[in-house]
Amino acid sequence: MSMLASPTTRPPASGRGPLTDWRPEDPEFWVTTGTHVARRNLYVSILAEHVGFSVWSLWSVMVLFLGPEYGIDPAGKFLLTAVPAALGAVLRLPYTLAVARFGGRNWTVVSALLLLVPALPMALLIKPGVSYATLMVLACLTGVGGGNFASSMANINLFFPERLKGRALGLNAGCGNLGVPAVQLVGLAVLATAGAAYPRLVPAVYLPLIALAALAAARWLDNMPGSRNEPGALRAAARQPHTWAMSLLYVGTFGSFIGFGFAFGQILQLQFHDRFPTSVDAAWLTFLGPLIGSLIRPLGGQLADRLGGARVTFWNFIAMAAGAGLVLYAARDRSFPLYLVGFLALFVFSGIGNGSTYKMIPAIFRARAAREAALTGDRETADRRARRLSGALIGIAGAVGASGGVLVNVAFRQSFLVAGNADLAYLAFIGWYALCFALTWAVYLRPSRRTLPGV
Repeated sequence: MSMLASPTTRPPASGRGPLTDWRPEDPEFWVTTGTHVARRNLYVSILAEHVGFSVWSLWSVMVLFLGPEYGIDPAGKFLLTAVPAALGAVLRLPYTLAVARFGGRNWTVVSALLLLVPALPMALLIKPGVSYATLMVLACLTGVGGGNFASSMANINLFFPERLKGRALGLNAGCGNLGVPAVQLVGLAVLATAGAAYPRLVPAVYLPLIALAALAAARWLDNMPGSRNEPGALRAAARQPHTWAMSLLYVGTFGSFIGFGFAFGQILQLQFHDRFPTSVDAAWLTFLGPLIGSLIRPLGGQLADRLGGARVTFWNFIAMAAGAGLVLYAARDRSFPLYLVGFLALFVFSGIGNGSTYKMIPAIFRARAAREAALTGDRETADRRARRLSGALIGIAGAVGASGGVLVNVAFRQSFLVAGNADLAYLAFIGWYALCFALTWAVYLRPSRRTLPGV
């Protein structure tokens, strides 16, 4: 986005006032002023998003504290990890729009403070005797952390020139995703030191971090005046078949990552209770999967740059189906080493798929813009339309994709209710990944339909 103002006007050094001059595509401006301001906003945004992801993922840890004295069966625990994913998915689109409506700095402060809504009552209320209804309300409220990713990405996208957006957004997303293993390490520390009798300490640890994120946003972030929502872009994107194709693929990648991140600790205890009789035993491994999946995400983008996003995504879903098949075999054979390898592979490939599918979205509309420009001769208009639709598709796909976290936990819940084990859930995952690689082939790779070169 370009904003016209006097070249001598400099953005505030501390983020206390609105930007009045912002020209990231101007090389001289970028070197003398833009780099410093953009990086400052990026670092604070990463902090706020990281804390948001941690709060969103709190119940992946909290369920490990809910022993027999709470009277909750496995199906009830999976429901507690499903509802945060549901609210987080619903909030992603309005959070994206809120940045342009209220300003990036203002909304980041508000969205950070909203994390206190679940964290503070959790630190006060969770103890034996608390009703299941109360736990469900508290679990649902942590979904506010899921919206922070969308608003953070929308805000940082405004600060960087086109040539640097991929790296900046990748850092923002990857460091934010690390909030999932981070909160699980906090839970492990509490379990190992204070014991399972003190679940309230986990959200209590985040109370000062939430305050820090809000204060840092108020002190060092900037509002970008002149940014505006384009409801027409959302409507136009919603009419594009590619929007829904990519949303389904993102359900398979990001949905798997967040869903498995929420469920992994419970699954370890339920499938191998003899090996993990206590919550502490399971917590030692719970954080590994989300950590690997977060760190590997940039590799998916890099592979997509070299080999093509559709090709990487296609083979990645085949690998995810194979990983789910290995997990199913290991669960039936009671082989914990194979089970762990299979599940960690699912995290690895969900991370790679996050990167490759995200790279496909702008590539789709760049290819469409090139085709449109060849017909009309107006490349500038075609590129502008491509950017509008790309941004809208990312918002829609992010919201739909996060619902995969709900589906994963509901699948585990129903599988344990019907069969007493997770085998039916693994079969459902294999079927979904097969649908995803078939969709990728049919829409983006099949020679007779290959109308979008470079995707």
